[in-house]
Amino acid sequence: MNNFARLIVVVLMAVCQFSSANAGQSPNFIVFLTDDQGWGDLGCYGHPVIQSPNLDKFAREGLRLTQCYAGCSVCSPSRSAILTGRTPYRNGVWRWIPGGSMYHLRESEITIPSLLKKRGYETCHAGKWHLNGKFNSNDQPQPDDHGFDHWLATQNNAAPNHMNPTNYVRNRQEVGRMEGPSAVIAVNEAINWLKERKKSDTPFFITVWTHEPHLPIESAPKYMSHYSDIEDEGIRQHHGNITQLDDAFGKLMAAVDTLGYRENTCVFFTSDNGPEGNGTKGRTRGSTGGLRGRKRATHEGGIRVPGIVRWPGKIRAGSVSDTPVIGSDIFPTICETLGIPLPHDRTIDGTSLLPLFAGQPLQRDQPLYWRNHLAPTQYRVGMRIGDWKIIGSDDLTSFELYNIQEDWQETKNVAEQFPDTFADMREKLIRHDKAVLAEGPDWWKLDTPRKRGGRSSSEPSAGKDSTGDFDVVLGTEVSSSDFGYSMSPESEGLAFQKLKTPITASATIRLQYRSNQKVGATRNGALVLASKPNNTDSFKIGTAIGMQQHVAFAGGWGNVGSSAAKKSDFAPDDTFDVEVKLNVAKGTGTADINGLSFTFVLPPKLKSIDYVGFYAKATSTEFSAPVIE
Repeated sequence: MNNFARLIVVVLMAVCQFSSANAGQSPNFIVFLTDDQGWGDLGCYGHPVIQSPNLDKFAREGLRLTQCYAGCSVCSPSRSAILTGRTPYRNGVWRWIPGGSMYHLRESEITIPSLLKKRGYETCHAGKWHLNGKFNSNDQPQPDDHGFDHWLATQNNAAPNHMNPTNYVRNRQEVGRMEGPSAVIAVNEAINWLKERKKSDTPFFITVWTHEPHLPIESAPKYMSHYSDIEDEGIRQHHGNITQLDDAFGKLMAAVDTLGYRENTCVFFTSDNGPEGNGTKGRTRGSTGGLRGRKRATHEGGIRVPGIVRWPGKIRAGSVSDTPVIGSDIFPTICETLGIPLPHDRTIDGTSLLPLFAGQPLQRDQPLYWRNHLAPTQYRVGMRIGDWKIIGSDDLTSFELYNIQEDWQETKNVAEQFPDTFADMREKLIRHDKAVLAEGPDWWKLDTPRKRGGRSSSEPSAGKDSTGDFDVVLGTEVSSSDFGYSMSPESEGLAFQKLKTPITASATIRLQYRSNQKVGATRNGALVLASKPNNTDSFKIGTAIGMQQHVAFAGGWGNVGSSAAKKSDFAPDDTFDVEVKLNVAKGTGTADINGLSFTFVLPPKLKSIDYVGFYAKATSTEFSAPVIE
């Protein structure tokens, strides 16, 4: 018998094992997904400080995957890959989705919960959603349109942060303020749903997607107390956030055990991408465990994440595998377990993990593949086949080749050392990338990629001024309102008035603005100052309502955390009174917003302010004309 024949026999035996074991009752499935958790951010993955007792115990009870990958190095695409089994550029969720934007997981995509509902399953989602721009709107599919019977979710981040969030929506009804950590709230929702089901013997599928440890990080004091000997408050907050989600996970597993579901429930635990930030300041202190790169990167630190699977009696407790797996594998795994044929009218990129659960190798029809136009280097496309990984530039003209098994930290580009392997991998990547881009919607053509090594450099297209009061409008339409003016950009929108006399010394600028957007959406607005009327070269001073901060920053919204910020406490529908005092000659300024003051530094190139106006990001905002003294 040849190796292929042996593999077929093994797979058939595994399928028979699962089928016979579950002949009386179909298995339950839980997918627990964290947000921005690095590969090294758990005790069981080698972190020397973080306390994660529940997940460490979970790893001892199941299979720990040392080479588990997210479907992308940013969040929305990875989530779409889990639900559809398809790489994000095929299913259309090719980027993280800004609030209010056109991007969404199309209803034509086939998801796990939609398939399972046809098999009599009950389905529930709790936690972050982030698979549409127009959340809780009939304009785009919502969780129930993708097969979830019950859901409690936010569009993107918990607001104002992880503690006592105000932006959860339950089954299309806004909930308002909820007490406690966001992860615990999501888990409690799933537990209560389990307890209140009308038919307890009906199989279920649950997704619990935590906000932790994504920004804005906020940890309950009891979780931070585990790290009281650490002086750096940012580290205490981050590590406490991991312990916070670990505690929530433990509550869910305890409920599964108490309710009698343990033996017949397969639980997947993983993360959506690598850790945020540079790991050296603030609360973004996630660990890559020594891997190269972080969130957004195509190198291992951006895409390799924790991965643990428990299924008592089906997976050997305490087992470890270094077989490369990816989030899109969950879809075909569940399908094969239940004997559900994979869709034949579209490409499924994942592969069933049943052979791996049985201790056998995997055979993939599709390679592991990643594309992220927001990667911080020129290398934005990647593919892995076996031990080999190739990464390429956006236009696939520059490449690097690594042997991941021998060089897991990607320290040595071996393209010249292995020319035949490099040529083969390059040809396969080019061919595969072309096929992927051809299959999905062309939404990805609408955004301008970042400059190499820089932050977001996209410029909004020309907008419309219905008032006649503005010299330049970008990315939106400005119209009149009782407040003065209004704009509702899907992404970034700007309105500039050219000054008769440029500001080169001192000046005071005053204006008001308010948001009309629903609770749960991204909401923000800012005074904009510029020497040139564009997004990249302008400076903003205003409010990020979803982050519960007043901010000052240069360039596009991707830079919102790079300058000055002041935390505050306000309602989404507050009116903001702004007074900005500038000393352009010295390059400094002070902002006072509703009595809260903070200082900022102007960009060095802003020596003259020739334009003033207003800026909004994915929000419906009203603002008054700036008054300059």
